Amino acid sequence: MEPMPPGFRWPDGIRAAAAFTFDVDAEAVMLVDHPEVVDYLDVIAHQRYGPRVAVPRLLRMLDRRGLRTTFFVPGWVAEAWPDVARSIRNAGHEIGHHGYLHESVRGVDEATEEGYLLRGLEALDSVLAVRPIGYRPPSGDMNFRTPGLLARHGFRYLSGSMDSDHPYRLAASTEPDAPSLIELTMHWSLDDWNRYNYVPGYATSPILAPSVAVAAWTEDLEATVEAGGIFMLTMHPFVSGRPARAAALERLIERAQSMDGVWVAACDEIAAWVEGLDLPPVVQERPRSSAGRVSCPARSARRRPCRRPRGRAGDRCRAAPRGAGT
Repeated sequence: MEPMPPGFRWPDGIRAAAAFTFDVDAEAVMLVDHPEVVDYLDVIAHQRYGPRVAVPRLLRMLDRRGLRTTFFVPGWVAEAWPDVARSIRNAGHEIGHHGYLHESVRGVDEATEEGYLLRGLEALDSVLAVRPIGYRPPSGDMNFRTPGLLARHGFRYLSGSMDSDHPYRLAASTEPDAPSLIELTMHWSLDDWNRYNYVPGYATSPILAPSVAVAAWTEDLEATVEAGGIFMLTMHPFVSGRPARAAALERLIERAQSMDGVWVAACDEIAAWVEGLDLPPVVQERPRSSAGRVSCPARSARRRPCRRPRGRAGDRCRAAPRGAGT
């Protein structure tokens, strides 16, 4: 076992944790980045496989494994597919926040970012009577102000950073005595979008055999256990819910559950444990040069405003090039 970060430990008898999480993006992830697909039956039908077929299959699989986990649900998806969202809640799984229409927050002002957050909260409350405590940033995009907004609205953890193998306490700002949240770290290599998702013209990930994808994830799982960290797998029902992929995922979950000292749990359970540790907050500061100016030469690409998608999609969104999922 590798040494743990100062002050960090798992419960007695536990060597590492694993969370098998789902981002229930459905149509939202395409509508927000590519609003023209509102007219494209092929793309919309591809995304609707998630709520129509994959979520029920995955819920049955999780029930077989006796596993409670976390589903991050955009507010728009809860409104568009209320019975599906309620089926997740009624099965006992945690509901996390994942934006309203899966909006990127890059290049928007604070009021706009907070608006996305609040609209997602309102939708989850209206449809599910749930006030989530966890947040996964759509597309993994965050600003330095994002943790502060989350703390302001009562969130207790987020899962979006990639700077540690272990969960940690994150200061919400650089201010002295700032509130804090728990960060449950993740990584693009543990995201099914990058292994499977192919939509002509919109997503160009390789279509790997499920055995290949799960073999890679098993290597990550075993190495993460040796490092005493958290194995955070990010999946999307429309991607990982197809028959062969779901079967391979079940084998991976079974492997994790069979490993000595591995705690397979939902994000809220893991975050609650970490909250109880006396960890010094990690303060994330903007990069600066010796002269005090931001020194990063690369700047985020400018994003064009896109037209409002027809139907239930709601407000204006921000178009963004897609790389990985979440």
